Amino acid sequence: MKVCIPTEGEGGIDDSVGQHFGRVPTYTIVDTETGDVEVIPNTSEHRGGTGVPPEFISTTGTHIMLCGGLGPKAVQMFEQFGIDVFVGAAGTVRDAVDSWKQGMLMEATDENACKEHRHH
Repeated sequence: MKVCIPTEGEGGIDDSVGQHFGRVPTYTIVDTETGDVEVIPNTSEHRGGTGVPPEFISTTGTHIMLCGGLGPKAVQMFEQFGIDVFVGAAGTVRDAVDSWKQGMLMEATDENACKEHRHH
């Protein structure tokens, strides 16, 4: 299963979880079965590219998105692509994946999406 985490750079499994989901420079994808780690650049409109993160992340085969927090619009977009979102991730990529595996992260819903991340 592929798990994607917004990250601050190219550090892979030991990189820090980025707290500003759409504006992070990279996303790190961990395959929980093989242990493979892939770092992809954020090419979304937030970084001067095109599209939004859920669109290009969906093309990587990601099933789960782990992040610190996410607005309701982004949660809905991930759901449209069949990607489940969990919030509360912090520390390193390894910490986030371990927390998720241990059931310590909460699945994002419209009700618990970050209100301060609402973009109208």
